[in-house]
Amino acid sequence: MKEHHVRVHPSADRLPREEQLAWKLASVATGTDELDVDSAAMAVNRVIDNASVATASLLRRPVAVARAQARAHPAATRGAAVFGTTTRISPEWAAWANGTAVRELDFHDTYLAADYSHPGDNIPPLLAVAQHTGRTGADLLRGVIAAYETHVALVKGICLHEHRIDHVAHLSAATACGLGALLRLPTPTVYQAVQQAVHTTTATRQSRKGEISSWKAYAPAFAGKAAIEAVDRALRGETSPSPIYEGEDGFLARLLDGPDSAYTVTLPEPGEPRRAILDTYTKEHSAEYQAQAVIDLARRLRDRAGPLERVRSIVLHTSHHTHHVIGSGANDPQKYDPTASRETLDHSVPYIFAVALEDGTWHHERSYAPERARRTATVELWRKITTVEDPAWTRRYHDPDPARRAFGGRAVLTLADGSVVEDELALADAHPGGARPFDRPAYTRKFRTLAEGVVTPAAQDRFLAAAEHLAELSAADLDGLFPAVDTAAVAAHDARLPKGLF
Repeated sequence: MKEHHVRVHPSADRLPREEQLAWKLASVATGTDELDVDSAAMAVNRVIDNASVATASLLRRPVAVARAQARAHPAATRGAAVFGTTTRISPEWAAWANGTAVRELDFHDTYLAADYSHPGDNIPPLLAVAQHTGRTGADLLRGVIAAYETHVALVKGICLHEHRIDHVAHLSAATACGLGALLRLPTPTVYQAVQQAVHTTTATRQSRKGEISSWKAYAPAFAGKAAIEAVDRALRGETSPSPIYEGEDGFLARLLDGPDSAYTVTLPEPGEPRRAILDTYTKEHSAEYQAQAVIDLARRLRDRAGPLERVRSIVLHTSHHTHHVIGSGANDPQKYDPTASRETLDHSVPYIFAVALEDGTWHHERSYAPERARRTATVELWRKITTVEDPAWTRRYHDPDPARRAFGGRAVLTLADGSVVEDELALADAHPGGARPFDRPAYTRKFRTLAEGVVTPAAQDRFLAAAEHLAELSAADLDGLFPAVDTAAVAAHDARLPKGLF
């Protein structure tokens, strides 16, 4: 691996493109060729994971709206498939619909370092373009692995959230790189696409603050759609704002640390295996990743806590991020509001801990149901829960050694008689370093659980067979990565939506 030092340059420097971060990212993508076996196997896992959560979200309103918008843009030529419909759609709109379906439940993979990410968000636009352009499963795998490689590198090296910039700015760059690898584009074309994608998808983190709306699901889909459009323009010879990262009015200078910005991004050397996907991890529970270990900790504490009406207070000692983004340190009253949106509740660790402690389990729908959130005993317990930042947990959150990095915390329950029950958990059970790391059988179980009642057992089997043989799939076989559902029922559901412009 090689460290690349990135800083702001005045326009008079005329920084050569080969010294710019966008070029270096593009070079990693276009240099992705022979695939690491373990990385390819993990990419298959993530294709299964994405289909699991997309299938479970088919009839949720944001997903239905995105699908309705996509249906208004049928493909003039080959096009791409959309979960829940047989209509072939223009690839950028297929990416929009499928990206929203994948993200809606906050239930797929994650990578946390200097910044945050859901690298599985790269897969919908890559799959859409692979279908539209007649690429094979092996081509798709190459694109996925390249996208993960660049995405993880950016998330490790450049922090966006401290400047309240949403993390999808890194996603769009990674998707553009993945598309370059998928299509075997020349480095100059990918370089231009990366810069356009970053320029057009940079937004604030208000989408994850206060009253969180459905845009949280749309934001990565928008980034994927924008990356496809950027690649299309770059293929037609159009150029981009340059240098997008290092320019004196560029990304670093105006949105991050200012004119004195200095970052280090570590990228693989030519010929070095692309293994960054192996550093990422998925979710066993449908909630913000920092809540994964909290749910497992609550389940572990449930028997020791005794009758919950005896609880006087609960304090979660945890990292800066957990406290300030999904904890009481966010100072968002919505995180304690029983009428809050699902999007807000899945970013409220006090709510999540309360429900997990009461139920001893977690469900992607029932745990967020309005009647569940408004239960009197739940609200009483919920409002007894606060978070505090513990510097030790913050250090573990940012530890450069993956073996020491942790995203959990310590729960201290004080009971009515003054006695204390406490326990801690560093990693979610499903984390690669956790008690029950997710493996292929776990991904398969997750798919079958979420597809139950939506996809017939026979159709489940066909999808899993296609996914598990992704490297051998022909262009025509990529349709097998979309589990068959009752499309007439989906269309009838969508027909009841309010109409828009398209």
